Amino acid sequence: MKKIEAIIRKTKFEEVKDALLAADIEWFSYYDVRGIGKARQGRIYRGVVYDTSSIERTLVSIVVRDKNVEKTVKAILKAARTDEIGDGRIFVVPVEDSIRIRTGERGDIALYNAEQEK
Repeated sequence: MKKIEAIIRKTKFEEVKDALLAADIEWFSYYDVRGIGKARQGRIYRGVVYDTSSIERTLVSIVVRDKNVEKTVKAILKAARTDEIGDGRIFVVPVEDSIRIRTGERGDIALYNAEQEK
């Protein structure tokens, strides 16, 4: 199992959500986060200079089976990319165990219902 965390533009969240659902990734968490990026210049919008050193983003957090890692990463990449600085990052980290609280099931079966397995 792997945990995939993607820090994306807030404006791309709906596209990423739709891409994940299309890739059969139906369970994930997301959070509004703020961070500091490498770019420190101000942006001008309608004559007003905005400080871009602190950037609002969305953090998408997903735990998937090993067989679903690549399709999940590809879905996020395709939906979140604008080819501009500030598109974000994707992190993939190992997950040692998963436990379904209701049944006590352990391992990757705890991520999905057995009757949904194809």
